[in-house]
Amino acid sequence: QWYLRRGREFQTFQHYLIQINLSAGMNGMGTFGKRRILRGVYGLSPMMRRHLNCFTSTPLAAKHLTEGFNLIPDFVTEEEESALVSEIDQKLLRRKYVQGHWDAAIVNFREMEKHMWQPENERTIQRIISRVFDEPSHCQASTHVLDLSAEGHIKPHIDSIKFCGSLVSGVSLLSEAVMRFRLDEKGYADVILPRRSLYVMKREIRYTYTHEILPNIAEVNGMPVYRSRRVTIMKRSNENCHCEEFL
Repeated sequence: QWYLRRGREFQTFQHYLIQINLSAGMNGMGTFGKRRILRGVYGLSPMMRRHLNCFTSTPLAAKHLTEGFNLIPDFVTEEEESALVSEIDQKLLRRKYVQGHWDAAIVNFREMEKHMWQPENERTIQRIISRVFDEPSHCQASTHVLDLSAEGHIKPHIDSIKFCGSLVSGVSLLSEAVMRFRLDEKGYADVILPRRSLYVMKREIRYTYTHEILPNIAEVNGMPVYRSRRVTIMKRSNENCHCEEFL
């Protein structure tokens, strides 16, 4: 309760990180107690809530995460998730998981580019676009779908500007996951991506930090994070998007 009361007093994630070191405060606490604190965080304001499922190792990593990463929990409903997965599985379930990616960045995955959606799912895709991009013309026409098995993971990498542009967004379906951003040996940030959440990355987090999806079972602040099959709906910017502001 102390963490929750203090969290409401601060208006920005950066101030929260400076004033409260969750890692130190939770040392020695059992897993059940940690989960109670993190579950209670969802009673905070949306601005606070969308940044608290994370750990940053340095003030600089916290600054870059604040400036270049945004997370919106429950962006799609359970019904929307089910409809998206049902349409995607019509093609993906015919394919086997691939052990290695062409650039060696992904393990145990299958993927596709999708241009056309059923009407109900097209409305969800358009809602993603309108939430992330100032103009629909700033978004690539195709939607990238990445299916990562429970045994798979994504290695540290920086997305090529040729394929991804200056802004990368994704909606996590079927499972939560841990995304790690790493600047160097000391500077990194771990973020829990909840199921059905939307994430957006740009600026330093996009260009300077590598990012990865940790293998199952991941750990954040000493808490295990279990991941099953995870499908990501990704929308990326094109060369027309400068992406100085979003969300």
